[in-house]
Amino acid sequence: MIDFEALFALFSKRLTLTAYSITKDWHTAEDVVQESFIKAYKKVETIENIEKIGPWLSAITTRTAIDFLRADKRRKWVPVDFTYMDFLEFHAEVGMSTEEEVEINLFKDDLNQSIHDLSKEYQEVIVLKMQYGLKEAEIANLLQLKSTTVKTRLHRARKQLKLAISEKYPA
Repeated sequence: MIDFEALFALFSKRLTLTAYSITKDWHTAEDVVQESFIKAYKKVETIENIEKIGPWLSAITTRTAIDFLRADKRRKWVPVDFTYMDFLEFHAEVGMSTEEEVEINLFKDDLNQSIHDLSKEYQEVIVLKMQYGLKEAEIANLLQLKSTTVKTRLHRARKQLKLAISEKYPA
């Protein structure tokens, strides 16, 4: 039987740092670690090699932190392209009419919905890149993917978003 109190004492600091590197918030990181240990406890019978419990817990923590980011993302709008951000900032500085503000808010909603319509793997990379400003190498390390895979997914995600937005907002 695995002693989870001992595991927590042994790995909690490292896992909290891992979660913090993803969430950029200490309180959320602590929540992620707690949730990770709950998930680990429920799936303890799936561990085949007790010596690899540290990496196993790290993988659970990483995925849980990403899930927390996704949940947070659902509550917030994520700008996808710097062109759109420049456009929105320009109009915010100049001053907008109520009609323009409503149009921009509708555009943001459509863009956010388009992000939600992407596949899970495309959502992961686009959110980590655009919202959290991570570089391709950092995303690859975080998601345990090759850098080229991340670049390909980013390219395809942007392409799908541009297509979705151009269908809703023809030029």
